[in-house]
Amino acid sequence: MNQGATRITLLRWAFAAPALMLVTLFIAAPYLNIVVMSLRSPSNVQAFGPGFTLQNYVRVLSDRLYLGLLGDTLLYAAVTVALCLLLAYPTALHLARTQSRYRGLMYAAVLSPLLTGVVVRCFGWIVLLATQGLVNDALRRLGIGPIQFLYRPLGMVIALVHVFLPFMILPIKNAIEAIDPRLEEAARTLGATQAKVFLRVTLPLSMPGVQSGVILVFVLAASAYVIPMLLGGGRVQTMATIIVQQLLGGLLWPFGAALALVLSCAVALLLVIFALVTRRAMRRLA
Repeated sequence: MNQGATRITLLRWAFAAPALMLVTLFIAAPYLNIVVMSLRSPSNVQAFGPGFTLQNYVRVLSDRLYLGLLGDTLLYAAVTVALCLLLAYPTALHLARTQSRYRGLMYAAVLSPLLTGVVVRCFGWIVLLATQGLVNDALRRLGIGPIQFLYRPLGMVIALVHVFLPFMILPIKNAIEAIDPRLEEAARTLGATQAKVFLRVTLPLSMPGVQSGVILVFVLAASAYVIPMLLGGGRVQTMATIIVQQLLGGLLWPFGAALALVLSCAVALLLVIFALVTRRAMRRLA
């Protein structure tokens, strides 16, 4: 029995070895390199100077400019998540429950933005949201516009929502499809209204999908670079744009690495808090 168990364990490790090597090579090793780089001494002559220091982190955490950029970045990501969730949940619920023959077309419409590159979609929004663009032309006819969308947080958030909305819809849709319809039928049979069925049955059971969508969209929005760069035009700064400027523009690799790790730690901390809060909420609803 011991030999058989040992062989099974060795086989499992043998099958897992290629995946572990890929994870180590393309994820663990680069992260370790960033950590080491963030501890190196800054240098104006080369990528980094001799020795190790915590000065890069002290500079990031003591400068109001970078702390403000971190707060703005997390705020933009949170607003993007909130808007995506408001738009995604009804869409996902309809896709999961509809029996329409056009269900496939609706599903294709949700996935269609993923078939176009982010840069192309950003330029499309630049055309739409320009001062003389279609959106402002429509607002002028209504007596509202024009509104300055470009090079403002508003235009950037609109593009972020458009780009990352499918990543919120798909996990929620999968979670709702996994709910047994008989549970909802049983609740209605026992006298629950449609609103109570949703609040007490559908919503709690779909929370794993909501969690996945929120985490995915928040991480993508907080680390987005192309969208803030094109829609913000350099006037709307985020941590991602500043990191790239430090790495490529100023060649300050240690400081840029410290900025990246501070952003990663802040995002991870917020996601852990979100996971704990939603887990407690799901227990109460259950």
